[in-house]
Amino acid sequence: MARGRPRRAATVGVAEHGNWAVLVTIAPGGELLDRRRIDLTDRGLPTHPHHHEGSWAVGRYLSMPGARALSLVDAVALVERVRASAARGARASLEALAATVPVPIASIAIRACPKLPPATEERIADNRAQTVADSVMYREALATAAEARGWSVRWYDRERVFRDAAAALGLEDVDAFLYAMGRSIGPPWQAKHKLAAAAALATTGRRPLGPDTNQMQRTAPGQKERRR
Repeated sequence: MARGRPRRAATVGVAEHGNWAVLVTIAPGGELLDRRRIDLTDRGLPTHPHHHEGSWAVGRYLSMPGARALSLVDAVALVERVRASAARGARASLEALAATVPVPIASIAIRACPKLPPATEERIADNRAQTVADSVMYREALATAAEARGWSVRWYDRERVFRDAAAALGLEDVDAFLYAMGRSIGPPWQAKHKLAAAAALATTGRRPLGPDTNQMQRTAPGQKERRR
């Protein structure tokens, strides 16, 4: 199906949205193997603890409906609860995927992350960081779970991933290819599915981003790259 260089194992493309994500798994030859939505955190937990509860703890958005007074200590503890839940959810979701897909999975493509302050308190206090820290947290959870399974993690640029996918397939434009892929599996096949599929396809024909162009550098709880 694909005209790029064949791979010996499947690749998973990820398109995350808050505490859930779409995973699209592509076979070595470019065929669609699996499409699913996963939820990363337990019910009852907030989905954006840096942005919402963390902001309230430092005095932002307290006039908004639903806001409540919260100490910074409690906000940080809440973030850590959500982070731990996301880690469990990511491990379980990738384990379930690996058990379903009929070929080995070797890699996962996740949207590159912006560089953030290393400490949760700093991320909450920083007006820019708190808007992206939750999304980064969920991407980190998936990356860590994938690495624990021995998969390589590739970080893709949202603004060029469709061009990279086309190049990997030897095409000028990937839209028709993605449309046919969606027709082969039926609905839902929305923008998130196309993005995840493009990320997986692009990974078959490009090197991982290096340290100077957004390769993840692991620190606690994590320092990431430039893109949201």
